[in-house]
Amino acid sequence: MYDPVTLKLNVEPLILSALQEDITSEDVSANCVMKKPQMGEVDLICKQDGIICGLQVFERVFTLLDENTKAEFFVEDGEKVKSGQLMGKIRGDIRVLLCGERTALNYLQRMSGIATYTHSVASLLEGTQTKLLDTRKTTPNNRIFEKYSVRIGGGNNHRYNLSDGVLLKDNHIGAAGSVKKAVEMAKEYAPFVRKIEVEVETFDMVKEAVEAGADIVMLDNMNHEQMREAIEWIAGRAEIEVSGNVTKENIAKLTDLGVDYISSGALTHSAPIMDISLKNLHAV
Repeated sequence: MYDPVTLKLNVEPLILSALQEDITSEDVSANCVMKKPQMGEVDLICKQDGIICGLQVFERVFTLLDENTKAEFFVEDGEKVKSGQLMGKIRGDIRVLLCGERTALNYLQRMSGIATYTHSVASLLEGTQTKLLDTRKTTPNNRIFEKYSVRIGGGNNHRYNLSDGVLLKDNHIGAAGSVKKAVEMAKEYAPFVRKIEVEVETFDMVKEAVEAGADIVMLDNMNHEQMREAIEWIAGRAEIEVSGNVTKENIAKLTDLGVDYISSGALTHSAPIMDISLKNLHAV
């Protein structure tokens, strides 16, 4: 759940922007069938098995439209839910329930989909010391929702944004001239509290990064034999992350490596939504 400061400063403005995208002047359809205030109630129903995530955001959509709207949930973020399960009831002005429905469901379906997919991937690492990480491959203006969903699903967050840590990738190395030079420049410029991570693609780059003092070495798109050779040579002198087209279908092949981290952009860019509906709207 988001703390009050994060909710107010970073979450609510994005929800309001989403509502403004969907309602430029009025909800014509709602106003056609409901010309005056009328209290109503609607059921929140899960239509497939998964991990629910985003209930706070779902509720905030409606309370931003009308603070008198009330949500009663029978589940909490992170719980497993089943198809057909009644997860909650929303009560308020029917016009508010109608015009907030799509935006609220868009958030809840997307966040629950990411949590569900992440859970399925994280379960493949159970029994190992390897942590599952997400990436910055998120939907623009939805990172705060998508990275939260990864945590709810059992994954861990890599850096939140470009200000959050030093990660020297191929183009940074190209701009600096070499791995060694890039690490030296990072050590000179970055605050001492920041770890320095270097993305490498060859064994020579691994050696250069470790000898230059990198804290974390990311083995990117290497084959299994290359990764084993690199891991044996590093021998604990740096933390190790494996990355590169990691999905639920292939992550099990990496578990025997014993690395510290495996990162997967698929957690956020390829997770399907979870099917959820608001049904049985009626006046009360």
